[in-house]
Amino acid sequence: MLRITACLLFLACAAPASAQGMGHGHGADGTGHDMMRMPGLQGENASRRESGELFVMFRHFDMITRQVDYLDNGIRTVTRTRHPHVLMALQSHVTGMTARVTAGDDPKIGIQSPTLDIFFERGAEITEEIEILEDGIAVTRTATDPELIAALHTHAAEVTAMVDRGMEAVHEMMMERASAD
Repeated sequence: MLRITACLLFLACAAPASAQGMGHGHGADGTGHDMMRMPGLQGENASRRESGELFVMFRHFDMITRQVDYLDNGIRTVTRTRHPHVLMALQSHVTGMTARVTAGDDPKIGIQSPTLDIFFERGAEITEEIEILEDGIAVTRTATDPELIAALHTHAAEVTAMVDRGMEAVHEMMMERASAD
């Protein structure tokens, strides 16, 4: 069953836009975001599998719930879903990104928040504890440096916004960053 689900996940992510329906672009020049293929989920250093996991989570953000506890020295998050294909993408994404942070291996995803930069630069200073749950994943991340703690809090809020509102939240964050520049 796990192999079949993985194959279906791969096929869903690899299907061309014509097989998934018409893309939705927006922007002044008509070349804006394609809501069907979500090219911003691809990265300079990201695998097709990693981009596919993001695709599944953004397409099905309404199937995910998330609780965040803000700690004095970091965060504890519990993210859940009852949907097997979303669960597989969620657990793989979190464990994979944790490994990347530890290795300082930035995937450079198109829509990636600049908040992640400090994690890839100083990941060795973050202590992480991951618990795989039957229906999700629990993560505790802590640090001693106030700058890292603030980044952990900010990133937790960004991820929660994406779980709550999907790509709409990403667009809002990108617009805020653009107007601040």
